[in-house]
Amino acid sequence: MLTSELDYDLPSELIAQHPMEPRDASRLMVIDRQSGTIAHKHFYDLPNYVQAGDLLVANHSQVIPARLIGRKPSGGKAEVLLLRKLDATHWLALVGGRNVKHIAFEQTPNITITVLPAEKDGPERVVQFSQPVEAFLEQLGTMPLPPYIQAQLNDPTRYQTVYASVAGSAAAPTAGLHFTPSLIAKLKAQGVDMAWVTLHVGLDTFKPITEEVVEQHVIHSEWVALPQPTAQAIAQTKAMQRRVLAVGSTSVRVLEAFANGAVTTTPQTAQADESAGFTRFYITPGYQFKTVDAIITNFHLPRSTLLAMMGAFMGLDLLKAAYAEAIRERYRFYSFGDAMLIL
Repeated sequence: MLTSELDYDLPSELIAQHPMEPRDASRLMVIDRQSGTIAHKHFYDLPNYVQAGDLLVANHSQVIPARLIGRKPSGGKAEVLLLRKLDATHWLALVGGRNVKHIAFEQTPNITITVLPAEKDGPERVVQFSQPVEAFLEQLGTMPLPPYIQAQLNDPTRYQTVYASVAGSAAAPTAGLHFTPSLIAKLKAQGVDMAWVTLHVGLDTFKPITEEVVEQHVIHSEWVALPQPTAQAIAQTKAMQRRVLAVGSTSVRVLEAFANGAVTTTPQTAQADESAGFTRFYITPGYQFKTVDAIITNFHLPRSTLLAMMGAFMGLDLLKAAYAEAIRERYRFYSFGDAMLIL
């Protein structure tokens, strides 16, 4: 498949710069894959499209204050964006500036960073903290908003889902930003349960596909976990012939990666109550979904792996029609934008 088929022109004013208030007041485009119909609703209408016995599976990864600003020995500014924790003191990160080897922080003199020599070409580096840094991140770091959001975020909690509980992401699983505690309570009251998976989102999520052919792209590796209670809930839902609705592309990737045996586990990642490991599972058009029956998602960047995933789920023709309709109807796009329910 040519990557150009995942391209579209988006007016810049449709890139949402601020979150909707309240969260569930965002618009919701409802797409029926079987009939090809498109309806325009709001996210608070979601209970009208689910039934007792359906299961919502969401990613409860929490965004960490991953953007750190320190000083080089010369006094110049140095920026570090944490991507993934490797062990107690080592992190995979993006380091701004050339020949940066040591970074200090005025507010916490006991925390310093050593930038290790690069093992391969590319912007990512391994950095070593002088001690475990998690307890100091709230003091040192700020929320790492995507580059297309230029407005200042006054309330950092608005770039977190209300159910975020497992720290580790450098970007939010944004489809979940539309949920409110009251909406979740309403869904549960009508017999719709929620279950959790974990995928710690990295900045590679925003990287476009640069190859001419979609399938030639090499997708990044991400840490994923499928708790045993979630696996059991999915099995029970399928046994009742009810639907598994994935909240966001990250949840889709976790569920389908485990369903295809595409997760690399190690003794270090194994836990008694969950399956966990790393995956490079890449969903492109032509893939047959094994677990996911419906998807709640935001509107994605052109030429992205996430758009390829949605094209696989709903078909390219319907995907293109839906995005053209969203632009005509002035939907808000990307992380703080509106949502889509694909049935």
